[in-house]
Amino acid sequence: MNRMIVVGIDESAAGETALAWAMARADSVKSAVTLVHTVYETWLADGYGYYDSILDAEKKLLTEAGARAATLAPAVATRTDLRTGSAPRVLSELSKDADLIVVGTDRKGRVEGELFGSVSLQIAALAACPVAVIPSLPETVRSGIYVGVDGSADSIAAVTFAAAEADRTGQDLYALYAVHLPNRRVLRRIPADAVTERMDEERVVLAQSVAGLTARYPDLVVHQVLETDESPARALVAAAQHAQMLVVGSRGRGSLQRLLMGSVSHEVLLHITCPTIVTRTSRK
Repeated sequence: MNRMIVVGIDESAAGETALAWAMARADSVKSAVTLVHTVYETWLADGYGYYDSILDAEKKLLTEAGARAATLAPAVATRTDLRTGSAPRVLSELSKDADLIVVGTDRKGRVEGELFGSVSLQIAALAACPVAVIPSLPETVRSGIYVGVDGSADSIAAVTFAAAEADRTGQDLYALYAVHLPNRRVLRRIPADAVTERMDEERVVLAQSVAGLTARYPDLVVHQVLETDESPARALVAAAQHAQMLVVGSRGRGSLQRLLMGSVSHEVLLHITCPTIVTRTSRK
C-alpha cells in the first residue's frame, strides 16, 4: 500500500477494536494512518456558548486516540483530522484518496431514519475504496481468509483482495459460493438430473473465480467451498465466524445496478462475526 489507511474514531468499544486492528495492519503493510472524527455542523454554531466546549471535547477525543495509536504502533506515521459533517459523507469523501477505510461496527444508527440504520453500513456502501468493518468480539483463535464468490465482477475483486491478504499473512484462502436452491416442495418437482447439471455449472463458476491464484501465489492454499443454503449471507457468516477475515464484494450478480450495496453484503454486515472487508469495483 502506498497511500493511507483512514480510521473512523468514536468512543465505542468497537471503535477501540477498529483502531487496534487498523494500527496492526498499518504496521504490517507499512502504511500511514489518518484518524478521523466527525461532528455534525448543527452542534457547531459559532456564537453559542457551547461551541468552544464541544470543539475542545472533540479535539481531546482525537488527541487521546492519537496517543493510543502511537502506543500500539510507534513506527506508523499517524495524524488526526477533525471534520464537520456526517461520518458516512466525510469518510466516503476521504476514501477517494485512501487504500482502506476502517470503522467499528455500529449496528444501531445514531440518527433515526439513516439509510441502513447503521453508520458502518452507510460507509461501506458509499466508499470508493475497500472498507474494513471491525466488530468488538471476545478474544478467540482465528484462522483463514474467507471470501464470498458468485462469478460477478464485484466478487472477482473480492477474491483478488482476499488472495493477496491470505498470501501476505500466510493464511489459507476459503472461496465460498453459496448456491440458493428452491425449497423441498419445489425441488420435488425438478428432475434430479436437472439439479445435478445446475450444481455442476455452479462448481465451474466457483473454479473460475479462483482460477490462476495458485500460479500467482505459489504458496497459497485455496479451498473451494460450495454451499447450498437458502441464504448466501447466512452461509458466509456461519463459515467465517472463526476466520481472521471475511471479504465480500459490495454487490453480487443478483443486485440491481442502482443499488449502493447488494443484499448479501448488507446482511453479512448486519450479522458480522469477524473482521469483514467490503471491496468495490470502479464504476463510471
